[in-house]
Amino acid sequence: MNRIKLYTRKIVLAALALALSESVFAEVKPASIFTDHMVLQQQTAVSIWGWAKAGAEVQLVPSWDKHKYTIKAATDGKWKLKINTPKAGGPFEISISDGKTLVLKDILIGEVWFCGGQSNMEMPLKGFKGQPVIGSNEAILKSANPQIRLYTVPRSSVTERQDNNKTSEWKAAAPETVANFSATAYYFGSLLSEMLQVPIGLINDSYGGSSIEAWMSPEQLKAFPEVKIPAKTDTIKEVSRTPTTLYNGMLYPVIGFGIRGAIWYQGESNYDRADRYEALFPAMVKAWREAWGIGEFPFYYAQIAPYNYVQLPPYRTGGKFSSAFIRDAQRKSLTKIPASGMAVLMDIGEENCIHPANKEKGGTRLAYLALGNTYGIKGFGNASPVYESMSIKDDTIVLKFQNVANGLTSFGKSLTLFEIAGADKKFYPAIAKISGGSVTVSADQVKNPVAVRYAFKDFVKGDLFGTDALPVSSFRTDDWDN
Repeated sequence: MNRIKLYTRKIVLAALALALSESVFAEVKPASIFTDHMVLQQQTAVSIWGWAKAGAEVQLVPSWDKHKYTIKAATDGKWKLKINTPKAGGPFEISISDGKTLVLKDILIGEVWFCGGQSNMEMPLKGFKGQPVIGSNEAILKSANPQIRLYTVPRSSVTERQDNNKTSEWKAAAPETVANFSATAYYFGSLLSEMLQVPIGLINDSYGGSSIEAWMSPEQLKAFPEVKIPAKTDTIKEVSRTPTTLYNGMLYPVIGFGIRGAIWYQGESNYDRADRYEALFPAMVKAWREAWGIGEFPFYYAQIAPYNYVQLPPYRTGGKFSSAFIRDAQRKSLTKIPASGMAVLMDIGEENCIHPANKEKGGTRLAYLALGNTYGIKGFGNASPVYESMSIKDDTIVLKFQNVANGLTSFGKSLTLFEIAGADKKFYPAIAKISGGSVTVSADQVKNPVAVRYAFKDFVKGDLFGTDALPVSSFRTDDWDN
């Protein structure tokens, strides 16, 4: 009798479990990133996806054209549709139904940007505790703008790929929402809104302290055998630096959301592996673009600001443990990543704080790149001067630069950050002089020069600019190991 009761109980529990599993998606449910107040990318085919009861017919109707889009949910309940969006405008609604209707309201059509990286992207406009953002209080006070919408992907570090991110909501820009949103992303989006006069959507997908490997998939990382990819059952010891874990929990669930492009602020956690970053970074961007399936969307990134990295583990000095090497890897990535641009931050670094307080310059410079290159606004400086080539004349090296239509400047100060070396690879402080769009460099100690470095130190304040006040990146003309 007890066996019969036990057997019956198991059947009941199994039936209950089956019923519960079938009821999880008994009603249509869009993915977490699709909420009221969202912004969809204008004039394109955007993907919308979610879950419903297995086999159910899902119908989606946007209010801007009343077109009916239908699809049958798969056996696991998943569905995905592409819908055509009009020119910027709104607000609109989207009804989604599988027999019972869900309505997403107050939807704007405009320009959407993905904003990724580590703590310097994550840092909110109000600042971190004890670490301010310059000018943030007034910026927060004046931030109310229903045409700017913000979405933050919640933190999630997992060893298994997730179909959906944790619950979050799109919110209109206002003091309470902007204060807790990425300062870099907000300043970027605010200038876009002002100049383009269309709705702007910003997706903040960042995690403090994260390495680039954490934002890459196992498939991407196969090309880097030194990277240990965790098994599904492994314990995550470093939540933001374990390879693939942030890709699994925070990036994969939102890949495919319609965007115009991406901005990126990361690299500090890879400063001690500059050589590999030079390969990892372009590989990550290439794979992201392939995953999104919308071509080579614009990718603009912030070069990390100078900082005294000896204060951080592994507490090493000299050689390639200087963060100048990873700044150089980022500089060289400009030629390896198509449709990219780099915002140089040589003038805002802080020796003892890895989070520069001047977030407005970083966000604004990223916006310059987008406004000039993606949106085609002419007549202003949008990119920093870039080292192009060198030539040797007797005991002097002449350096040429790109993006110097109006020349270079030090704003009346002496150039103090150039070094020059001969074949012995010993660098000496150099006398450097600006001549239009080039710089001549020499030193009494070096009669037969072969190489030059500029601002090539952990912490330094750049002193060479374009006349539009955009700083020149630190750089080196050599490829020596230290």
